[in-house]
Amino acid sequence: MLRRNFLRLAGLGLVFAARAASAHAYLARATPAVGSTLDAAPKEVRIWFTGAIEPAFSTIEVKDAAGKNVTQGKAEPDPADKTVLHVALGPLAPGTYTVTWHVTSVDTHKTEGSFDFHLTG
Repeated sequence: MLRRNFLRLAGLGLVFAARAASAHAYLARATPAVGSTLDAAPKEVRIWFTGAIEPAFSTIEVKDAAGKNVTQGKAEPDPADKTVLHVALGPLAPGTYTVTWHVTSVDTHKTEGSFDFHLTG
């Protein structure tokens, strides 16, 4: 009986540990897509994460090849989807742009990353 209860508790512990680990918010996809080449300038960068994020502690910054910030305003959450963060962009010239994101997930874990996209026209 004691052994069976121990095994049940151990199993529950594994389930909760797996759920906690999967709650971190990592980049799932983005628009513009990671590494993409575009003919027309996007109006915004939109990033979908693998988990819900805390918008107050999450940012997106987009810089051109010279390091100039081209975002307009701050990153905002999508009211319909707690896994999405987006930021408006100013006018963009042809070139390479680097998107850097820092997010805090609802489980309070911080993740960050960056990717480039290229604009040809």
